[in-house]
Amino acid sequence: QVQLVESGGGLVQAGGPLRLSCAASGRTFSTYSMGWFRQAPGKQRELVAAITSGRVTNYADSVKGRFTISRDNAKNTVHLQMNSLKPEDTAVYYCAAGTSLTLTSLYRYWGQGTQVTVSS
Repeated sequence: QVQLVESGGGLVQAGGPLRLSCAASGRTFSTYSMGWFRQAPGKQRELVAAITSGRVTNYADSVKGRFTISRDNAKNTVHLQMNSLKPEDTAVYYCAAGTSLTLTSLYRYWGQGTQVTVSS
């Protein structure tokens, strides 16, 4: 069992940075791939970035070069550094634990989400 709690969301101007954090409970955190997903109003949830236990990463094309995912297995945390934010990045961002770099269906544990709003 893994419980996830996101933090760091908020309102930011376009072009600015924001850093999301996810704190995980459970002794098996280091064995999971961790992902950040987002869901905007009226749209499907999409994978933004993911990282394996071995720190192999995967990014959505829309965020490559702007977002960076990282994890600290000693602290049971995963972060998403978001730079050069755009209004289209506005969404609820979710942290999740699973067994895939790409497949949403293989993410079993989810946080409650944190709102990110980018103003133009």
